[in-house]
Amino acid sequence: MSQEKEFQGSLRGQFLIAMPSLADPNFSQTVTCICEHNAEGAVGLVINRVHPQLTMEAVLKELNLESVPEVDSLPVHLGGPVHPGQIFVVHGPPFGWAACRPVTPSLALSNSKDLLEILAKGQGPESFIITLGCAGWGPGQLESEIMANAWLTCPASETVLFETPVDKRWEAAARLMGIDVRLLTGAAGHA
Repeated sequence: MSQEKEFQGSLRGQFLIAMPSLADPNFSQTVTCICEHNAEGAVGLVINRVHPQLTMEAVLKELNLESVPEVDSLPVHLGGPVHPGQIFVVHGPPFGWAACRPVTPSLALSNSKDLLEILAKGQGPESFIITLGCAGWGPGQLESEIMANAWLTCPASETVLFETPVDKRWEAAARLMGIDVRLLTGAAGHA
């Protein structure tokens, strides 16, 4: 049996919702979509931070890819502090790209040029978010942060991911759990 199948409690396909008390500037008031979580650690993409100046046009030009005008103005998200110069795409179907990894039955993570070439043409997945960088945790690190009351978790929502305005995603993700995140306290209680 592979190590991935033996790993219990995977958070792949879940949102991490930062508690209001989380002061780390990389993650304060963020929603992170966990794309991989196994015994070796976790990888996710922050989905509610947009690069202040960078658009798809600049990214695609850097990769020498011609793009259609409707793609040029799309935002580039700040996916996290790890690998800040690397491009990641969380997307809906289709899923046949070179470096495509399933996240849920209807979401995948890719970071291959073949997908970017298709997206530049205005084709490929209808729903996607492009990020620079990702978030990463070592073995047991994410679990410790959750136990320390840094994060709430809930199943990822494609509505929040692809349809909710970026500046509303933190509150919208918490509302999936019936919580008004701004009313939460930083004090943890463990029975």
